[in-house]
Amino acid sequence: MRCLSLDIGDKTIGIAVSDPFGLTAQGVKTIRRTSKKNDIAEIGALISQYEVETLIIGLPKNMDGTEGERCELVRKFAAKVKGAYPTVEQIFWDERLTTVAAENFLISADVSRSKRKKVIDKMAAVYILQSYLDSLPTSDLSKGENFNG
Repeated sequence: MRCLSLDIGDKTIGIAVSDPFGLTAQGVKTIRRTSKKNDIAEIGALISQYEVETLIIGLPKNMDGTEGERCELVRKFAAKVKGAYPTVEQIFWDERLTTVAAENFLISADVSRSKRKKVIDKMAAVYILQSYLDSLPTSDLSKGENFNG
């Protein structure tokens, strides 16, 4: 099962993908938003390229857990993606503080401010996806059991 995560912003969409076993998240790219049609087409190309079964969509809830205007915009965009790719499952995932975590990580890695700005959304997508993957029950394969008998 491969998952693709989306950190949807006004100007960019951060993208991360899971490994084929669904254990780890890797940053893929940051889409510079041009139009909904182009944005959805770029997401579709990644769905096809990585043979994605599930989209994990970051939901920017308020700190008190409520959903505001940003969540509504994300849900509307996700509905358009669902219309274009109806067989891909969508899971909304609480993304509170993922951008802060990504920023702190990049600062600790001594990444310059200008470089951080270019990759922050992709890193936030990694945090969203890894959080989701970590919440899943572990399989026998991920426990390192030997299937060779």
